[in-house]
Amino acid sequence: MAELHIIGQIVGASGFPQNSLFCKWGVHTGGAWRLLSGLKEGQTQVDIPQTGDMAYWSHPIDVHYATKGLQGWPKLHLQVWHQDSFGRCQLYGYGYCHVPSSPGHHRISCATWRPLGSWQEQLSQMFVGGGPQLRSPDLVYSGADRYRLHTEAMGTVELELGIIMRHFDKYGVES
Repeated sequence: MAELHIIGQIVGASGFPQNSLFCKWGVHTGGAWRLLSGLKEGQTQVDIPQTGDMAYWSHPIDVHYATKGLQGWPKLHLQVWHQDSFGRCQLYGYGYCHVPSSPGHHRISCATWRPLGSWQEQLSQMFVGGGPQLRSPDLVYSGADRYRLHTEAMGTVELELGIIMRHFDKYGVES
């Protein structure tokens, strides 16, 4: 079987309306992919930057997959959350990016967005917090009904990933 090893980190995020951010992340693959080692989902700590608007997490990612085919190449999906001074958490953005398909070191900037509600929900969100969320987070990377959503752009999440590929040449993939 061909093997893919993803080693890296979620560096941090910037461009969000407020600080005090954390990130929930996960790796989504197709049915032909089998996780050999590592965690395929996780959560960073909350970072409250003292200067600037960049929240630094330096959260490690280390997953090892085996596969017999290329369908369902891994995607990294992200949810950025804001935690206020009372400990309440509010979704600040969804995002996803494909794991690079070439070996080596890669820096990736993942743009995020969040759903917009009605004007009443937006007004309520300003005073009470919360806000609309997707019923099914799978919608983030599937794209089937995503075009119907009304969204607003949020910040970006910076990633550094090292990709190691093994035995892909036996399956007709040149690296």
